[in-house]
Amino acid sequence: MIAAVTTRGANVELKIRKLVTFTETYFIEGNRKVDPPIMVAAAGAVMLNPLAGLPFTEDLSELVDTVAQPLGTLLGGKVVEMLGGDVEAVGKGVLVGSNGEIEHGSAVIHTLKFGNPYRDAVEGKALLPAAEKRGAVGASLDLALKHKNDHSVRSHHWTFEVRVPDAPAADEMVVFCAGTDGGRPHARIGAGPQDDL
Repeated sequence: MIAAVTTRGANVELKIRKLVTFTETYFIEGNRKVDPPIMVAAAGAVMLNPLAGLPFTEDLSELVDTVAQPLGTLLGGKVVEMLGGDVEAVGKGVLVGSNGEIEHGSAVIHTLKFGNPYRDAVEGKALLPAAEKRGAVGASLDLALKHKNDHSVRSHHWTFEVRVPDAPAADEMVVFCAGTDGGRPHARIGAGPQDDL
């Protein structure tokens, strides 16, 4: 069970409207059984963008300091929980509503304050791949996934599409963590003939 998260800076407050979760479990791929099945999971926080519609803000440090760490802890922990503690690939992303800047979302996810709590929870060390864009209510976002310890492990390169039907509103953003308990089903394009030049 996840407790409510509320943090406040001098001018920025983390206000989460709702938490959304997504899972897919692969049992068959390419007409062949996936054994064991592979699960992909994502957790997102639909939150008020405290800078939406405001004049240009040069310094985004208060947004980072107030929002990033609680969200990384909350969302990363939820993904780990959904995958039963067995996480092999990870990713993150943010979808910003029309009254915000893409940079507002990037400020939240592209910081160690967001990434380290998730990396620590999965015992990973690699850079978290990211996706960010501005979009209308119901827009989709493809979350890139890579191996938690080595981004060059090709079997774990894939994406997971997420979409929240009623978000982000113009003054919101949706921040995501994603993960899998395995690589792509039946992955078979590791280093090999395709690398011969």
